[in-house]
Amino acid sequence: MYTPPAFRDDDKESLWSTMHAARLANFVTATADGPLVTPLPFYLDEREGEHGTLYGHLAKANPQWRVPPLGDGLAIFMGPDAYVTPTWYAAKEETGKVVPTWNYIAVHASGPVEFFDDPDRLLAIVSRLTELHEAERASPWSISDAPPDFVQAQLRGIVGLRMPVRRLEGKRKMSQNRSAADRAGVATGLGASERPSDREVAPLIPL
Repeated sequence: MYTPPAFRDDDKESLWSTMHAARLANFVTATADGPLVTPLPFYLDEREGEHGTLYGHLAKANPQWRVPPLGDGLAIFMGPDAYVTPTWYAAKEETGKVVPTWNYIAVHASGPVEFFDDPDRLLAIVSRLTELHEAERASPWSISDAPPDFVQAQLRGIVGLRMPVRRLEGKRKMSQNRSAADRAGVATGLGASERPSDREVAPLIPL
């Protein structure tokens, strides 16, 4: 990922936080037939390895797990993002030398890919993913709420994925390359936007 120094995020806790918050990532493998991509929910186990280990699962009918990857796999996690209009820059009135841009947060995690179909490992993955995403609900659903034979049948339709993160890259592009006056204008403009996603980005602009 191209990352100018002003936008580089090397803080592991910050990168992990973005990965947890993203909820869904794009899982990419390069193959002899070209790149293959699947949107997947992952969970990150920070205790495994220097940068953590990602777990997820694919449908068994998905050809991505059958095609040998060329090199490491890549999981792309996106954080908040927003379009930035030049009209918010103080520099627009001063020089007119401004152009539109996009502010965003992204994390790229890459590493060797392991696919597996062991029922116990699969059950552990789907159980943990379920607990992760049901935790905030008033009445969380649990794997044990479904009949065991039904669960086993569902497990036969998926393939597990484990990817130890060998390389972790983060980019936090939040107008850091602009003047204080320009950043203030961007924060104000985004904060007044009708788009909830814009208002989410507004407090992330460094003032």
